[in-house]
Amino acid sequence: MNRLPSIGVKLVLLCTGVLLLFHACPRGMQSVVAESKRSYLGFDRNIYPGDASLPILRRSFDFTSYWLSPPPGEKLNTWKGKRELLHSHGFGFLVLYRGRDSSELKNETDAREKGTQDSRDAAAAAKEEGFVAGTIIFLDIEEGGRLPAAYHVYLRAWSDELTHAGFLAGVYCSGIPVNEGRGVSITTAEDIHSHASSHELVTWTYNDSCPPSPGCAFPESPPAPSASGISYSAVWQFAQSPRRREFTARCPAKYARDGNCYAPGDSGHAWFLDVNTATSADPSGGAK
Repeated sequence: MNRLPSIGVKLVLLCTGVLLLFHACPRGMQSVVAESKRSYLGFDRNIYPGDASLPILRRSFDFTSYWLSPPPGEKLNTWKGKRELLHSHGFGFLVLYRGRDSSELKNETDAREKGTQDSRDAAAAAKEEGFVAGTIIFLDIEEGGRLPAAYHVYLRAWSDELTHAGFLAGVYCSGIPVNEGRGVSITTAEDIHSHASSHELVTWTYNDSCPPSPGCAFPESPPAPSASGISYSAVWQFAQSPRRREFTARCPAKYARDGNCYAPGDSGHAWFLDVNTATSADPSGGAK
């Protein structure tokens, strides 16, 4: 293996370790530093958009969601068996499993049992779909605000069992502040983070409020997930379909007339979708 001259080693360390000196680096090394700070666009949908959509969607997006269970409100999982085709088109993945509503958890014992079972089912489905060990599986949490104590037991069981099965645990949750009165507000992401010291969870935040959301937009340089208001977010869902008027009043023109968000190449408005930005083109590490 060739070795860099000592001055080259020092320059690499200087360029990659001290971002304040970014402009002093040679152009080639500037691109390496810039790449490490880049964000990527992706989409998510409950229903698989169809094989014909993939070349069009790939023009705008680096990654896609991938459900391991039926999404909320659905009885079937239409993504099942589509991993290899999506991978062949160059998509990275956001791997998802439907989380329980808090009303489904009777007590902490019940929550622990259901968290363990859901984790086992998610791991089995991930293996069946061809996702390798180390893939991050995001638990879909639709509730906003502070979660009850039993839900944190459920999340702990989800994380522990998933780790035991060789996968990594993540959560999809709200980053929108909920006013609890007396000057106190809380986001679901913050609530989960404050309880997760012993079981780290990768965070995928949704916050479609304008601002900070740009609305239904597809910028060449996507915003960093931390711009969601949750500094530790690995992924930020900043646009939803249909748009929620109470959160998107300042950016309605960026959505279609029917209130949905569509990819730039979807002239026929065939596939409404949600839009995400991430620190990786393969946020779950599922394209391996």
